[in-house]
Amino acid sequence: MNATVPTLWRLTAAAAALTVLAGCASVSPDGLQGRAMEQAARSAPTLAAQLPPADPATRSEAQAQLRTWLAQPLTQDNAVRIALLHQPALRVRLAELGIQDAQRVQALQLPNPHLTLGRLVNGHEREIERSLSFGLLDLITLPWRTQRQAEARDHATLLAAQDVLQVAADARRAWLRAVAAEQVAAVHSRMVEAAEAGAELAQRMARTGNWSRLQWAREQALLSDARASQARAQLAAATAREQLHRTLGLWGGNASFTLASSLPALPAVPADVLNAQALETQALEQRLDLQAARRQLDTTSTRAGWAGAAALFGSVGLGYQRNTTTERDSGHSDTTRGWELELPLPLFDWGGTARTAARLEVERNAAQLQDTALRARTEVRTAWLTYRTSHDLARQQRDEVLPLRALIQSETTLRYNGMLASVWDLLAEARTAAAASARAIEAQRDFWLADTDLRLALIGALDTPATALGTTTPAEAADSRGH
Repeated sequence: MNATVPTLWRLTAAAAALTVLAGCASVSPDGLQGRAMEQAARSAPTLAAQLPPADPATRSEAQAQLRTWLAQPLTQDNAVRIALLHQPALRVRLAELGIQDAQRVQALQLPNPHLTLGRLVNGHEREIERSLSFGLLDLITLPWRTQRQAEARDHATLLAAQDVLQVAADARRAWLRAVAAEQVAAVHSRMVEAAEAGAELAQRMARTGNWSRLQWAREQALLSDARASQARAQLAAATAREQLHRTLGLWGGNASFTLASSLPALPAVPADVLNAQALETQALEQRLDLQAARRQLDTTSTRAGWAGAAALFGSVGLGYQRNTTTERDSGHSDTTRGWELELPLPLFDWGGTARTAARLEVERNAAQLQDTALRARTEVRTAWLTYRTSHDLARQQRDEVLPLRALIQSETTLRYNGMLASVWDLLAEARTAAAASARAIEAQRDFWLADTDLRLALIGALDTPATALGTTTPAEAADSRGH
């Protein structure tokens, strides 16, 4: 009996030490947002932004900074900053990350011990039973569970960092589309002005008998087409602005802002990359979804090694009992102490099902990693081809098409001044030059969209395929028919 007491003391000390170890795990004050932002900034060094603050004082400072950004013409970088600070969908994802962190800490907490009290009475004696028991396997596996939960935390952080980068890319795309749409709408307004001038002149000439009704009807038809194209362009601009509002998470009093007047200029040369193979290698090393898939595979591979044993011995328990028996007649009490070990008997389940499930989970995660790597290769190659082609097309519009249209318009003006060209030639050339300007803006927009997709494809998965050249929205398609 005396030898049992030191043994119990040693068990109690070991349990206390493991309890302290389990107590070291705590919920991150910011819900792992700092880790996610650090990972995102490490993958995209140009990402100069911060996530939504947790404390009210810092949140009020962020709102003041938001009003400062909105008081200025909205730039692309400020659009990204506003989206990361203000978008509700991102806050939902970050809140889920905090929930996962709390669940991780909860999984590392040791289960509470069970205290059992009993009072048994018969004609001669009264017995008081006291037992204290706890799950032994939870204590033994605590270091492994700590490591596994740390891996799960890193996996969740990688996915959250990818969401941060995705929101930043969405904000850039929405800003590019909104600015380009307003520029194109302004070009269509100039086209309508030229068509109105031609229609007014045609009406006067028809009224004086110098033009036929057919010639007058053609000018009126051009005016109708120009006005319809203008309406579609204005609708596209309004829709793009609303999409930008949603991407930035703005509404109410914060929904008013002024966009920048033009898109960024084209770079002198495209990205300094030798070939798609180099980009492919870079993506396989840096992409966050691949890092998360590798970490998930490592975790399941480690867990598969003891899945069968965990199924067999998942309910091992250790308990301590102290029972007191008192005789009613004499009042003599007798106390018994001891410990008990509870072990499951593997009569029906030998852990085969658990081992099979663990093996299949490893195979699934390995296939998922291969599929993610294959998708990464395809996305990077497609984004690179789109980037190079869109740069060539935008540069062609800027360096060849627009100068040629300007030259033709200038020569037409000279001939008009020399009475070698009619006013109709001048107006027609003005409409053609405006249409070329709209196409140049769209080509410039497509290049920067492709640039955004390429940058995202190198560090994270694309939510949509890379911007395809030659594809247009219904409004743009109608505009092209009107041209």
